[in-house]
Amino acid sequence: MNISNISLRQLRIFLAVAEHHGFSRAGNMISLTQSAMSHSIGDLESELGIRLFERTTREVLLTQEGAELSEALRRVLGELETTLCTAQSRAERRRGLVHVATSPTISAGIMPDCIAQIVENYPQINLIIHDQVQQQAMQMVLNGEVDFGVIIEPSVPSDLYTETFMEEPFCLVLPEHHQIARLKKVTWRDLQNQELVLLDYASGSRPLIDNALIRHGVTPHVIQELGHVTTIFRILQSGIGVSVIPQLALSSLECSGLAVRQLWPIENRRLQLVRRRNRSLSTAATAVWTLIQKLCQV
Repeated sequence: MNISNISLRQLRIFLAVAEHHGFSRAGNMISLTQSAMSHSIGDLESELGIRLFERTTREVLLTQEGAELSEALRRVLGELETTLCTAQSRAERRRGLVHVATSPTISAGIMPDCIAQIVENYPQINLIIHDQVQQQAMQMVLNGEVDFGVIIEPSVPSDLYTETFMEEPFCLVLPEHHQIARLKKVTWRDLQNQELVLLDYASGSRPLIDNALIRHGVTPHVIQELGHVTTIFRILQSGIGVSVIPQLALSSLECSGLAVRQLWPIENRRLQLVRRRNRSLSTAATAVWTLIQKLCQV
């Protein structure tokens, strides 16, 4: 056997057929015709000198030799993929490529200034922002898909490290002619029996808002739960309900006819930088991490 005659493509085709128990189904998954799949497997069997599959009219089954090869290949190709990803990550680190996952309000409220500072002071750094809801941003950090994340004070797994870098208050946004807008001082208790239009639970802020309402003796009457503050603002503009919004989200407030009031007593949310404990940051990622801290230091 000449191993140079066996390609990585052939091995991946073999694993696809083994997983899907058929040439047609496997071909659909990797965009190859059934005849091309069959020809590739035939060449592989010929080169190895063993029969990898038993073919029936209904399905294709692994032989004992095929099953042993499949198990070994999955392990080896998994290690190869990990090695290649590591090499790619190192290359990106050398080039100054930094991936950061952030929630939408943070992306809109903080990251524009951060990007501008990087362009001015670190032209060699290429910052890529991944605008995701809280849980997805956390998962990207856990999976190593990004260098670090910027999130809202959750309870995090033990294998993540966090640093609080900023606190900001929640505010009340409401139609400017609403009766509460005329109050000199608006308290959380004033929200009792009010129709609330709130961020949904994909937002890291929603549990904090719920807790604040309960803490101040308010039974929430929620009529809408939405994923984007711009949609909330449009609903309020039509005269429906009031909303509790983190201050950073007010950067998206372009609707006329709305008023903003501070809620008393002040309830803050904490913004945190988060990274994996077992993964050191590159020089470029460390520079971005530090820059965010300096721009928004508590």
